[in-house]
Amino acid sequence: MITRLAALLLLSTALPAFAGQAPGRAEAPDIAISKSDRFYTSDQFSNTVSVVDPSQNKLLGVIKLGEPTPANLSPLYRGQVLVHGMGFSPDRKTLAVISIGSNSVSFIDTETNVVKHTTYVGRSPHEAFFRPDGKEVWVAVRGEDYIQVLDGKSFAPTTRIKVPNGPGMTIFSPDGRYGYVCSSFSPETVVIDTATKKVVGSMKQDSPFCPDIAATPDGAQIWLTLKDVGKTMVFNAKPPFQSLKVLDTGPITNHVNIVRKGKEQFAYVTVGGLNLIKVFRTDGFEQVASIPVGAL
Repeated sequence: MITRLAALLLLSTALPAFAGQAPGRAEAPDIAISKSDRFYTSDQFSNTVSVVDPSQNKLLGVIKLGEPTPANLSPLYRGQVLVHGMGFSPDRKTLAVISIGSNSVSFIDTETNVVKHTTYVGRSPHEAFFRPDGKEVWVAVRGEDYIQVLDGKSFAPTTRIKVPNGPGMTIFSPDGRYGYVCSSFSPETVVIDTATKKVVGSMKQDSPFCPDIAATPDGAQIWLTLKDVGKTMVFNAKPPFQSLKVLDTGPITNHVNIVRKGKEQFAYVTVGGLNLIKVFRTDGFEQVASIPVGAL
């Protein structure tokens, strides 16, 4: 079993509708985990994607996108390098997988586990996400200064949206109106109107290095992590997009996601330097749990 994981993604193939969890809407019903669900992990060392049945915690197989080092250093190498970020289509039929080193997005058919298309973009992309309506895929091209927009069906490039240098990740509001782009090289997160592709808001980051961003299912908040300073920032997801809270979460604060339980929402923040996941309420921002998860 691969232990060094670059990204994790749970995909429910049972129903096309989002459950009431991120990145879906709060009012959508939860869906019980079943044998129809799949949990994907990408590994940038072996350049593979592992497929897991979460109902049994069972590894079902591995999708090979490339070779490990040193095989991928050959001048004739044609596979992918540094397989990393993942995003899925709203209909659950397509998995978009970023390869940072080969500047690509591989689109995998979740029914067959076959790569159905590969799109090459700019330098060092980091994450790719489908818009909630599935019509577009937005790729954060971290080695440059733009979001590459792809058609949601053909996966062909359609336009570029200029943003501050080093976009780290895009997340969409549950209603699809806004795209929020944090930066890994510039101390600024921008808000983009998905219809006009124009920047309509800006949020100051407390450091230039944001690796991850999440939206709450109720559409009220944006949470982002700052890996170099060990902080997590919370912003209003609607105009005027002001800062709501800055949390000192700990060294190597990396990823964040939101869990909804009833009418309550909780942010789960990974803290690599402490080998913990810290859990915070989204209403009062108090920490309610600390979960040991083992070595970094």
